[in-house]
Amino acid sequence: MGIAEKPLAITMGDPSGIGPEIIVEALYKQTDDVKPIVFGCPKVMERAVTLLKRNMVVRVLDQIDDAKFLHGVLEVMPTNQFALLPSFGSVSAECGQAAYTAIVQSIKYALAGRVRGIVTAPIHKEALSVAGIGYPGHTEILADLGGTEHVAMLLANDEIRTVLVSVHCALSEAIKHADYNAQMAAIRLAHEGARALGISQPRVAVAGLNPHAGEGGLFGREEIEIISPAIKTARQEGIDASGPWPGDTVFMQARKGQFDIVVAQYHDQGLIPVKYMGLEKGVNITLGLPFVRTSPDHGTAFDIAGQGIADSASFETAIGYANQLVKFKMKDVT
Repeated sequence: MGIAEKPLAITMGDPSGIGPEIIVEALYKQTDDVKPIVFGCPKVMERAVTLLKRNMVVRVLDQIDDAKFLHGVLEVMPTNQFALLPSFGSVSAECGQAAYTAIVQSIKYALAGRVRGIVTAPIHKEALSVAGIGYPGHTEILADLGGTEHVAMLLANDEIRTVLVSVHCALSEAIKHADYNAQMAAIRLAHEGARALGISQPRVAVAGLNPHAGEGGLFGREEIEIISPAIKTARQEGIDASGPWPGDTVFMQARKGQFDIVVAQYHDQGLIPVKYMGLEKGVNITLGLPFVRTSPDHGTAFDIAGQGIADSASFETAIGYANQLVKFKMKDVT
C-alpha cells in the first residue's frame, strides 16, 4: 500500500475544547478518500456527533487495519476512555493527559509508516502543564518524539506564509535562540516548505529581529552579525533569500506578491499578521519532521466549546494541506 492510500491520523485535541466538534463537522463534509482515523476517546467523539446532530456513528477500532472508511462512520482508535465525560471549557490534568496520549500514539503510527500524516486538533497548554507534561505545545512534542533536531512552524493562509525561528518561549529567550544555526535551519525549512506547497523557486524574505532591521547597527547588531551572514550562506546554497527586512513592513510586501514566504524571528512577529487575516483559513504546518503534520491555526476556544457553533474551516483546510504535502513527499522520494 502506497503512503497516499494509508489512513490520515486525526488527534482529538483537548476534550473540553472545540477539537472534537470541528473534527466531526470537517469529516462530515469530507470525501471518502480522506480515510481518517480519530485518535482519542470514543465517548468524547460520540458526544460531539450528538451535539452537532450529524448522521454519523462512531466505530471503535481494535487496530487501524480494521478501519473500513464507510460514509457516515467516524472511526476512532481509542487512546483513552473517560469514565465520566469532562465538562466543556475547563482546564484539567485529565484532559491534558488525554490530549497528549492521543498525540503520542499518532506519532508512533506515523513513524512506523502506518498513517500518511497527522492532523492535530487544538490542545490547551495549561492543561498539559497541570498534567505534569513538560512540553509547551504541539511543535515541541512532535520534534522530541519525532526524533528531529531542527523543526519549524510554518503558518499559512491564502495570502501569507511564514516560518518561525523560535516558537513557544519568552521573548528574552527567543532573542537568545535567534543564532546563526537557528537562522540557517529556518531559512532552509522555509525554502523546502514553500516548495512543498507548490512554489518551485520560492522567494524567501528574512525579517530583522530589531526595529527597522537594526538600522545599520543603531538599534542592535544581530542583523549585521548573525542574520545577514546566514542569508549570504543560504544564497550560496541556491536559496533565493533576501533581507533582513524590517518586521513592520515585510509581511505587507509579501502580501503584495514581492515574496513567497517570510522567516519571522519570533512567535508574535510571525503570527500576528497571519492571524490578523483571519483564523478560519489559517493552517499550522510543522516542517522538518519525518512525517506530515498540520493543524488549524487557532486554539481550544473554551468560551464557545459545547455550543455547536465552532467553525471547522481551518481544520478542513489543514486536512487539504496534509494531503498536498503527502503528494509532495511522494514526488520528492521518487
